[in-house]
Amino acid sequence: MFVFSFLLPVLLLQGPQPATPKPAPALIGWSANRPLTWADFQAKPQPTEQLAALTAANIDVQVGCKDYVFSSEVKAVFIPTESWVRDKGKASPELLRHEQLHFDITELHARMLRQKISLIKLDCEHLNPAFKNLTTASFAAWKREEFNYDRESNHGLNTVKQTYWEAQVKQRLALLEKFASQP
Repeated sequence: MFVFSFLLPVLLLQGPQPATPKPAPALIGWSANRPLTWADFQAKPQPTEQLAALTAANIDVQVGCKDYVFSSEVKAVFIPTESWVRDKGKASPELLRHEQLHFDITELHARMLRQKISLIKLDCEHLNPAFKNLTTASFAAWKREEFNYDRESNHGLNTVKQTYWEAQVKQRLALLEKFASQP
């Protein structure tokens, strides 16, 4: 299972900040060399939850303009404090592979968004609605693919479909290697 969230930086006018600000939760950036482990899943499921595990991930989009030059950073991130597994002692390697592929699909869509951003000229003076339309469409496609993956693979229980999805995502990531984030 996958939790979808949509974060874009928003500048808000805020009053004075507390003396000891609460630290942001540690996120794990996607890396081909750093697969997820069950130790990364730090949250606890709700008692009524029927799923075996849940991956919370996001495409973090940071944009800016300096001297009228547009720049952006797009990262696929895993959120340990919102991700959980019901019973780590009984969780199978196959279930972890299923959850990893959710994170891989997040990276795939981050690469697709990086590619789209590289192909269009964004004007800092007229950034909206072009950028908003681009990101809204990208996030909708990502959410749709995550849903289809769970539906077709029956949350990883259909091993034939799970293997198919793993091969397809791996191939698509390779095709977009040029748009992989740089460490």
